[in-house]
Amino acid sequence: MKKQIGIAALALVAFVFGTSNAVAQSVSNPASTTVNLKLSDVISIDAGSVAAGGIVDFNYLTSDDYNSAKNVTVANSLIVTSSKNFDVKVKAEGENFVNGINVIPVFVLQVKAVSGGTINGSLKSITLSAVDQVLVSNAALGAQKSLNIDYSISAINASTFLLGKAAGTYTQKVKYTATAL
Repeated sequence: MKKQIGIAALALVAFVFGTSNAVAQSVSNPASTTVNLKLSDVISIDAGSVAAGGIVDFNYLTSDDYNSAKNVTVANSLIVTSSKNFDVKVKAEGENFVNGINVIPVFVLQVKAVSGGTINGSLKSITLSAVDQVLVSNAALGAQKSLNIDYSISAINASTFLLGKAAGTYTQKVKYTATAL
């Protein structure tokens, strides 16, 4: 009988220690990890912008062309990503459209920010010059905000400044910058 009591006692001790070990093993000590989000301010005109290497053509082939206004709208001309509100500025890289020694002043061209894109803010129309001018002011921050741009030459500018110039292609680069506020 002593033997049976001893075996029962050992079984009870083994059961108690086994149970407490099982409970201890089913709950672990918590572990924690620190996650840091390191942010920097960003502003960029994205590579997908049509204005990045784009070309806008105005063709004057007939007398009607010189006597009427011409307009070219470029959708998604600029795509801007900015972590702050921003302005978009525009300027010509020179005073004139150039064809060899022949020139036409850049002020014949109107550049206008138009609705239809996702950039908001105050959309403006400017007469092109070699000085930075605000085309969009206080646009809201965001990712891949698009801007549609109208390029136009009035009938008066066409008949006054284009008519009578040497035939050929006159070129000038138009530069856009986005500036965080």
